Amino acid sequence: MAKTDPITFVTDEIGFYAVTINANDIACTGGLPKWFLVTLLLPEGQSNDQMVESIFQQIANVCRDMNIGWVGGHTEITYGIDRPIVIGQMLGEVERDKLVRPTHVQIGDLVLLTKGIAIEAVSIIARERTEEVEQKFGTDFVKRAQNFLHDPGISVLKEAQIAVQVLASQASRVHAFHDPTEGGLAMGFYELARASLVGLEILPERIPILPEARALCDYFHLDPMGVIASGALIIVVAPVDADVIVQSLRNAGIATEIVGEVTPPGSGVMFRKGDQVWPMPNFERDELTKLFVS
Repeated sequence: MAKTDPITFVTDEIGFYAVTINANDIACTGGLPKWFLVTLLLPEGQSNDQMVESIFQQIANVCRDMNIGWVGGHTEITYGIDRPIVIGQMLGEVERDKLVRPTHVQIGDLVLLTKGIAIEAVSIIARERTEEVEQKFGTDFVKRAQNFLHDPGISVLKEAQIAVQVLASQASRVHAFHDPTEGGLAMGFYELARASLVGLEILPERIPILPEARALCDYFHLDPMGVIASGALIIVVAPVDADVIVQSLRNAGIATEIVGEVTPPGSGVMFRKGDQVWPMPNFERDELTKLFVS
């Protein structure tokens, strides 16, 4: 299988982002990322050898750590942009009968979520607004938030592979994976529902909003459900398989919660709390873009 994804929000560690986000997309098919190509667009008059070497080193390091071959790409100075843009293309492999597709989702399946939200947004805010965040929350907070890129981390490759392997050993399978990115967890649920032709009913109190994410979203007046959420993984499985997946991931040090269930087509993407049911907000653009609008 093949996937491509551009990195446009960030400049810091952009090479790391490019490999990891594209590897996540392959992992969400049940596959293993194997080969990577990259197109690097650099801003005219703002680029130098040190910038290029740093990005290339980041890409090389992540590819080595993930056992991915960096097999080619293209680099150019581009008129009309004000920051580097990296477009990654990842190729991977999966056995045909183990391919995870949203068409496998069934009514009554349970929806799991790993790690929590909003890991990538926390890292981006702390890196792009370092001085302001440090002044408000302190040095330790900003350093911890910046490192969210690596801990808890935006890669979902490990948890996807664990889920696939655990269920394969029991002659079962994951019904769907989805890694929420731009538009946040809310957009991730809507994308999953559309791709699977089903509805979703989500319990908001079950969604783990990390303390750093809550603090930063409150301060910058952002909805944590609508900020870029790479690092979390939505997993859809049959009810009989949910507990073993949750326990296996927790045993591997990956926080996992059952956050909802699949409902019939036409029922929408909804929140439920007790007897109250209401539509989940759907964000036209990522909440994080508010920070970059002058």
